Amino acid sequence: MKLRLLAVVVLLSAAGCQAAAPSAPAPTAYELPPRPVRPDETALKLPPVKNGDTEFDLIGLAAGLPSITGSHAEMLPKGQYVRLRLVVTNTGTSSVLFDTKRQLLVDDQGGTHPSDEQAMLIKRQPAQFDLGHGVRVEFDLYWDIPKDRKPVAIKAFGGPTITDMKNLNGTDIKL
Repeated sequence: MKLRLLAVVVLLSAAGCQAAAPSAPAPTAYELPPRPVRPDETALKLPPVKNGDTEFDLIGLAAGLPSITGSHAEMLPKGQYVRLRLVVTNTGTSSVLFDTKRQLLVDDQGGTHPSDEQAMLIKRQPAQFDLGHGVRVEFDLYWDIPKDRKPVAIKAFGGPTITDMKNLNGTDIKL
């Protein structure tokens, strides 16, 4: 009886050790689910652009916004609000201090505009954050520009890197 039980255990163990069928190869890219474009926004299909160790992917643009509303306030612009949805990714080996206030909007007359501090506060967008190695962050930038101007580019500053501690030049990205 013991011998028969031992034979059954050996057979069952051997059946569990059979080679598994080959599986499909693992994906080589993350498959992120698509998200709808906001009603007042145009989706942008631009190639990513790097500045230092930071990669910029501009994904949405809304210009001519007549006001913005947050959890506690509605604010009217002096001219018009422009909102840019972007994804920043740190491609370097150390962290980067990313400053949203350094990002400049360039208009069709060559003027540059810093992000609007009050609009950024009302919409609860970050001012500065530590962008760690391999970290990707998606957020909005807001500017208040004259009504007769059109946004044509952003002068993007990724942050200080080991090779450029001040990052004074930035990178122009056409919209």
